[in-house]
Amino acid sequence: MDHWFEDLADHMGPTYLRYSFTRGTLREIDTLIARLGLEPGIRILDVGCGPGRHANELGRRGYEVHGVDISETFLEVARADAPEGVTYSREDARDLPFRGEFDLVLSICQGAFGLAGGPAAGERLDPDREILAGMARALKPGGTLVFTAFSAYLQVGNLLEGNDFDALRGVHRETTEIRDGEGTVAVTDLWTTCFTPRELRLLCEAEGLDVRSIDAVEPGRWEPREPDVSSPEFLVIASATLDALSS
Repeated sequence: MDHWFEDLADHMGPTYLRYSFTRGTLREIDTLIARLGLEPGIRILDVGCGPGRHANELGRRGYEVHGVDISETFLEVARADAPEGVTYSREDARDLPFRGEFDLVLSICQGAFGLAGGPAAGERLDPDREILAGMARALKPGGTLVFTAFSAYLQVGNLLEGNDFDALRGVHRETTEIRDGEGTVAVTDLWTTCFTPRELRLLCEAEGLDVRSIDAVEPGRWEPREPDVSSPEFLVIASATLDALSS
């Protein structure tokens, strides 16, 4: 279950929630509820939940949520602020144990999908497909999958010093500094697999998912917007088909 992300999480702990990209949590959940028309009583799985900012906010709004992450450090942060109806467990997103249990499955804001490249991949060319397959299996018939993915267009066009791009595997590596609660700096590498909308659609269709929309998004801005080459991420909304889940 080893993953390069665990060292990053161990160093940052709750400090992760101070970074600017986390400030859009309320707006992201508002948009998600509105776009999907989420009804009370549904079960939600948050894959790569990190310190629980989305899972706990959904829980505060009355939804039943189970969050999974590979980092026990982040799960401890999430549990400390968890409202009633929100639970957590340590799982490897590449080997999810769930089948047909959830109305909605999320992997958002670089939760798990897209983080299986680099050292975590080993010799596997397409480890993120294992994550996508596990999320699809976790859905009830007719359930909805929502996930975000880094844009290959933007990353290739904005390679800065200390960054590189593995063109064979589509993995972007960034060297950056992270801080803990005492302000101690650690230099770390981040590996993120990047995708085009076409790739995302083909991956979903291969797992029996019906793609409803693919939008260009950025933290805090999840309103419908046509894919472009300048936005950092794509937001995919797909549905589990009955035929795929019965096979």
